[in-house]
Amino acid sequence: MKFATRLLTFDPAPGDRYTPANTPIYQTATFRQEDATEFGEYDYCRSGNPTRAVVEKHIAALESGTRGFCFATGLAAIAAVTRLVVPGEEIVACDDLYGGTYRLFSRILARRGITVRYADFRDLTAVAAAINHNTRLVYLETPTNPLLQIIDIRAIAEIAHRRGALVCVDNSTMSPYLQRPLELGADIVLHSATKFLCGHSDVMAGAVVVKDGELGEELYLIQNGEGAVLSPFDSYLLLRGIRTLSLRLDRQQSNAKAVAAFLREQAAVTEVYFPGFAEEERLRIHDSQASGHGAVLSFVTGDAELSRNVVEATRLFAITVSFGGVNSTISLPNYMSHASIPESLRHLKSIPRDLVRISVGAEDVDDLLEDLGQAFEFATRRSQSASLSEVAAD
Repeated sequence: MKFATRLLTFDPAPGDRYTPANTPIYQTATFRQEDATEFGEYDYCRSGNPTRAVVEKHIAALESGTRGFCFATGLAAIAAVTRLVVPGEEIVACDDLYGGTYRLFSRILARRGITVRYADFRDLTAVAAAINHNTRLVYLETPTNPLLQIIDIRAIAEIAHRRGALVCVDNSTMSPYLQRPLELGADIVLHSATKFLCGHSDVMAGAVVVKDGELGEELYLIQNGEGAVLSPFDSYLLLRGIRTLSLRLDRQQSNAKAVAAFLREQAAVTEVYFPGFAEEERLRIHDSQASGHGAVLSFVTGDAELSRNVVEATRLFAITVSFGGVNSTISLPNYMSHASIPESLRHLKSIPRDLVRISVGAEDVDDLLEDLGQAFEFATRRSQSASLSEVAAD
């Protein structure tokens, strides 16, 4: 089956004698047992729930994995994966990451005796040099957030596996509709399912999918043992969102391409970061491992105040910290999604103060372009007015 069909084709309620067309919300904390000394298939909601089981199995199939696990948030999913690393072992991570991932790696894992090394993963020599005999996990995003850098998953997996390390890819910006890292050599793929997988900005969720059965057993022990699981109701909402993933992303990608082209034409914009605009070699890599360019982009103006004025002048683009919903959003990552990067790490990958990130939604593209146009006009006038005031003051 084609992927869009697979999104909609799964058993919604395995074993349910009523054979519902949609997955029921099994909103219960515990389950009655028929035997006083033996558990049935489900016993306690933390350990397993039929609603969560459906969405976990579905996401695993979409990512070409063997087992899937859903967590209460994307960061809970990332934290669960880091539990595979024990004190004394190391993580090698790409140096352009979500701010919350930096915070987890530097401020929490360090207390557990786990070292995290960072490298520019576009430089394969630097990656190979960063990995040593203590490296247990190689962690990356592609495209990265918020600079949309492209990393070669196949090449990183080959380097890591030669050293006996696991490879984990945060696939949040692409979703399995556009990119499936397990098919490219990764061992683990994870998502902030809050974003494109859900798509409606009404669920906090994380997902992890693995290729290896034994690794799946390890992650189930972590999920069940620590308990940061996705609730039945949120599992239902996530499953409902996944069904429209292809419809949403087709429209959002089309809109994003138009928005990126529009931004390139603006005199106030000095650079646009978008996979479709990557340099030739990076674009070749991306197109070899993904089937689209996604709906997230960012740009710089060279003037932090001008960027702020653009963001605040938009009407259709809500200022929010997340991305991936059907509504367009806009933000200044340095002050929002990446504000949590510790000062000690900011030298590794400086997030420009004037960087604006846009998650393009499914609105009419003409309305989006008109809104951005008026925002740039307003911001430019305001900037010119401020400059004239400074000259007059002098």
